[in-house]
Amino acid sequence: MPPILTTERLTLRAMKMDDWPNYEQLMLSDRSRFMGGPFDRFNAWGLFCQDVAQWQLMDHGALMIDDSHTGECLGQVGINNGPLFPEHELGWFVYAHAEGRGIAFEAACAFRDWAKNQRCLPGLVSYMDPENKRSASLAMRMGATLDIQAPRPDPQDIVYRHFGG
Repeated sequence: MPPILTTERLTLRAMKMDDWPNYEQLMLSDRSRFMGGPFDRFNAWGLFCQDVAQWQLMDHGALMIDDSHTGECLGQVGINNGPLFPEHELGWFVYAHAEGRGIAFEAACAFRDWAKNQRCLPGLVSYMDPENKRSASLAMRMGATLDIQAPRPDPQDIVYRHFGG
């Protein structure tokens, strides 16, 4: 069962079907290029379902990021693992209208802390495209360090280690 996490401004909560239209729009757009996109509708749906299913299969997955005051969905933070990922991976995205407000930082820190302190994961990394400067900057602001020795799902990825390893 996904947790509900709260910060000063945000509520991180389980995904629901109402999240699909905005998620689909992002995945079909160029904004998903650092996540392997843009995707077609079929593959975007598969990713959406994977984000939900990981909770059942691995006791972690994705949480949507809501503004606690307005209820507006601002993006997503997730922990991925399984046969496609050598280690538990922390990822994030925010919708265009939520950029530049520290939303991804606040949500990713809260989910990282949950992964370490509540879920007791042995380690957590973030895989990213080397061109994704904004995510690299966010990972460094979170205190993650570049790990050039870490295994990665794509040999072109760079890896930032949050803890463990």
